[in-house]
Amino acid sequence: MAQLTESVKPADARGRTAPPRTARRRKVRAGGAGKQHNGGPIAYAFLILAALVSLFPLYWTVVAASHTDTDIVTPPTPLLPGSHLIDNLKIVWDQVDMTKALVNSTIVAGTVAISTVLFATLAGFAFAKLEFRGRNALLTIVVATMTVPPQLTVIPLYQIITDAGWVGHLQSVILPSLVAAFGVFFMRQFLSEALPIELVEAARVDGAHSLRIIWHVVFPIARPAMAVLGMLVFVQSWNDFFWPFIALSQQNPTVQVALAGVGSGNHQIDHAVVVCAALVATLPLLLVFAVLGKQIVSGITAGAVKS
Repeated sequence: MAQLTESVKPADARGRTAPPRTARRRKVRAGGAGKQHNGGPIAYAFLILAALVSLFPLYWTVVAASHTDTDIVTPPTPLLPGSHLIDNLKIVWDQVDMTKALVNSTIVAGTVAISTVLFATLAGFAFAKLEFRGRNALLTIVVATMTVPPQLTVIPLYQIITDAGWVGHLQSVILPSLVAAFGVFFMRQFLSEALPIELVEAARVDGAHSLRIIWHVVFPIARPAMAVLGMLVFVQSWNDFFWPFIALSQQNPTVQVALAGVGSGNHQIDHAVVVCAALVATLPLLLVFAVLGKQIVSGITAGAVKS
């Protein structure tokens, strides 16, 4: 009888069973967890000021690209856009094949970003969740390669692409950058915390093979970090100048190599044309940020909130 009495839960006036006190306490405590707090006027003023300071270099690039070289080097410096943007763009396209440079940079940066994300995720999963002999030693060697200056590898790497006949071709820039030690370490650190080993073991118990585990378990969990890594690698590859300048030529350039041949006619540097070309080289990166900005921000903040 006592057990029957204890199993009966109190009811309210409408006959509904009241939830236990512990459940109500948990609900009250969890109610404020996702509450959004509005910032004060000082916070908004600070954010607006920071946004203006961050956007001013881009605005000044547009202003300088729309004026002549005399306008931007002669005081007072103009602060409003001018009317020479189209003329400067024509000069840029006359001096270098900017269309081909943009296509080449898109191919190089896109291929390098995709391959780095794929291989780094696979290697990061192996280092984070798979047990094999020499795992820690191999990871140490991979991380240690980040300390090697790229200048030390120029001569042997150039000898390799010369023997292969790749000088002046895009594969000479793509193949040496298919995977990066930073990407492996980045994905290893993320998967060590974000991927429970119980999910992997449960998938193996259900009969899933390694490729299926990677596709259905690892990739969905690692998607935020993959977006961040892909964006970082894409920007780095897009802005890379040192090795593409050595391996490529003005006949088959990337954007950064093409910029080296802009605005230097008649032994004088046309700063307005150079800035205009830099603006053209920057617009694709702004487009990528606009398209993938939400995924990038969610990936960066993925580890900041614990459930």
